[in-house]
Amino acid sequence: MLKKRYLTKYVVEDLKEKMVFISGARQVGKTTLSTELVTDHFKNAAYYNWDYKQDRQIILNSEWDSEADLLILDEIHKYSKWKTLIKGNYDKWKDLYKFLVTGSARLNIYRRGGDSMQGRYHHYRLHPFSLAECLEKKNKIILSEAPPIPRTGSKSELEMLFEFGGFPEPLIKQNSRHLRRWHREKTERLFREDIREMELIRDLGSMQLLSDLLPDRVGSLLSINSIREDLEVSHKAISHWLNVLEGFYYHFRIHPFTSKKIRGLKKEPKLYLWDWSEIKDEGARFENLIASHLLKLVHFLKDHEGYSAELHFLRDRSKREVDFLVSIDGKPWFACEAKLKDSKISPHIRYFKEKLHIPYCYQVTMEGTKDFTDDNIRVLPASKFLSSLI
Repeated sequence: MLKKRYLTKYVVEDLKEKMVFISGARQVGKTTLSTELVTDHFKNAAYYNWDYKQDRQIILNSEWDSEADLLILDEIHKYSKWKTLIKGNYDKWKDLYKFLVTGSARLNIYRRGGDSMQGRYHHYRLHPFSLAECLEKKNKIILSEAPPIPRTGSKSELEMLFEFGGFPEPLIKQNSRHLRRWHREKTERLFREDIREMELIRDLGSMQLLSDLLPDRVGSLLSINSIREDLEVSHKAISHWLNVLEGFYYHFRIHPFTSKKIRGLKKEPKLYLWDWSEIKDEGARFENLIASHLLKLVHFLKDHEGYSAELHFLRDRSKREVDFLVSIDGKPWFACEAKLKDSKISPHIRYFKEKLHIPYCYQVTMEGTKDFTDDNIRVLPASKFLSSLI
């Protein structure tokens, strides 16, 4: 377990024709994927990290290793003209080198100067380990069909993920004391190194207080006004800080699905963390775990398969709500309701299934053991459902 990554094969394939960008949260495994797993498929790879002075000079002067066939450029997005630099090198050396670019911020949001690199690269977002990846399952996802749910699930691996999260280091250690220290050190480095270097934040202390508040707001409608009142700062500042934290993969937001068939919400999103192990409330943590698994599926369908896939939630003005809906080309594919324990099928999922003609609906439980289908809505343990994804 944890010796393989789900993107390795696809990154190697895409490097044959274009540059590949890999972005993701700090310590999610980008460097290991690039320098240990992908490099196994090349004769000689050269790794350059922008944070090291000697490597910076090599990058700026384009003094590449003449024996290399793969160039790995890590954290180069911290250079304001990185796109111009990479575009020029790629256009000049693409017949000699393959280029792999990694970073802990969204590589597609920094547009400071330089020509467009459209058509020159593929971009992947690397996610933490999921249940299917822990089990090394290679599921074939067919959009016209239901996820390939197995007959049995793996409860022990699910419980391990639920407690320690999907980031490699704490997942391997499986130690509560190490997890607490890892949380603190990761947050300190995020603010002290990444955000401080990349963004002009005048009140970094209040922004860090914002990050302290977010775990308690997971799964609820996100009210910026409520947060603004708690921190006594402006609406504009909170909005900006949320965008920055999202850009550095601290959290992600999903928005309500809109359709003329339902009287839905228009604006208010729900927020989840990339590291669900930070969340104390078990119900919210389980909902976040489901959200993260579904987002991983959606991003894979976008980044590798090229589908227009989105993750939403369902809620109307009568406050009927279903936790998640995955859509393809704006049309519902499947809906999912997260429950800690076995319970009756939610009447809300029945309502939205009929209104929106959702092909597949699931009520997924963490601690439950029941597996049955009623009115084409399947109730099943999360250990089965999540192992059918990416």
